[in-house]
Amino acid sequence: MERRVVITGMGIWSCLGKTLEEVRQSLYTGKSGIIFSQERKDAGFRSALCANVETPDLKPFIKRNLRQFMPEEAQYAYMATRAALENAQLSQEYIDAHEIGIIYGNDSVAEATMNALDKFREFGDTAACGSGAIFQSMNSTVTMNLACLFHLKGINLTASAACASSSQAIGLASLLIRNGLQDCIICGGAQEANMYSVASFDGIQAFSVREDEPTKACRPFDRDRDGLIPGGGAATVIVESYEHAVKRGAPILAEIVGWGFSGNGDHISTPNVAGPARSLELCLKNSGVDLKDIGYINAHATSTKAGDGREALAIAQVFGDYKVPVTSTKSQTGHEMWMAGASELIYSMLMMKNGFIAGNINFENPDEETACLNVIPETKETQFNMFLSNSFGFGGTNSTLIVKNL
Repeated sequence: MERRVVITGMGIWSCLGKTLEEVRQSLYTGKSGIIFSQERKDAGFRSALCANVETPDLKPFIKRNLRQFMPEEAQYAYMATRAALENAQLSQEYIDAHEIGIIYGNDSVAEATMNALDKFREFGDTAACGSGAIFQSMNSTVTMNLACLFHLKGINLTASAACASSSQAIGLASLLIRNGLQDCIICGGAQEANMYSVASFDGIQAFSVREDEPTKACRPFDRDRDGLIPGGGAATVIVESYEHAVKRGAPILAEIVGWGFSGNGDHISTPNVAGPARSLELCLKNSGVDLKDIGYINAHATSTKAGDGREALAIAQVFGDYKVPVTSTKSQTGHEMWMAGASELIYSMLMMKNGFIAGNINFENPDEETACLNVIPETKETQFNMFLSNSFGFGGTNSTLIVKNL
């Protein structure tokens, strides 16, 4: 018999804040985390816009000999996970005595790899890479570091699925728990925020060049959108079986009632309508809920012409005459890429728990494709008890989650 899957803790390190309360306030007030980076402009970026993500100080928590294994994104993930474990009332003593797993989304380690290889080329000696380089540069660096730091004995897996990575991580975790293979899994996603990780994105002219108005540059669904803006950080959610959570007296926040996924089977970077629509349809089918019970959709919408338009058409195709409220929190954060599925689940959770929908800032005029949606442009106080969150990525990888309030 399938088990219910619940969320018991959340933690985040975002351009909107480093605590749940800071992030809630930023969402409610429509605060943007986007800035102009002179460093990027001087380095040769076409667009110098990015999210402002603070570098954490791990010295109070982790010894130097262990910090050498952690690239930037693993540092963000550590801070987010510390907060999520505390939020879930999961002590280290409990973790040590039980089988707790980790599935985390990550799909690049650009800066750490570059730094190690630069030293090798500079000195002509592989030893110059440093003893921590291999552990920093592997794509599984986040899960390997966190599993060791928190003494995790359950599943240890990295989900690499482009911008759907952390949504897929949460979906996989829910599947394992639903089928009785694990009781509790730490899951989420991390994204390095350094300029080297997104230089190639800038090179294909994927970013907005509205540099004179950084906070107005990211415009999901808006007619005048001209590209995405890179973000970063980390987001962690603690996922458990309902029985396990009740047994240990955990704070039960919400239930993951559905996960859907699909591949576009088409162009490597240009999305279509059919793939996202299948992800939505499968998620609704697997959840068994009436689509009219969905009170809010957190869209993937990154502020690109093709991506936003195709997603709008997919949502309209699946939801028909039901004009469900839709926003993209990327209007405030930029595109948090590998962490986006997890962070946007947390953003949506904060809205659901606090009775509001954060406005899709900078949405002024729809275009022909996006006009079919009920996009909420300003913060709206409203109660909803179920939301759907989309995450789509390069290569045509799609993931959709449905979460219910408890």
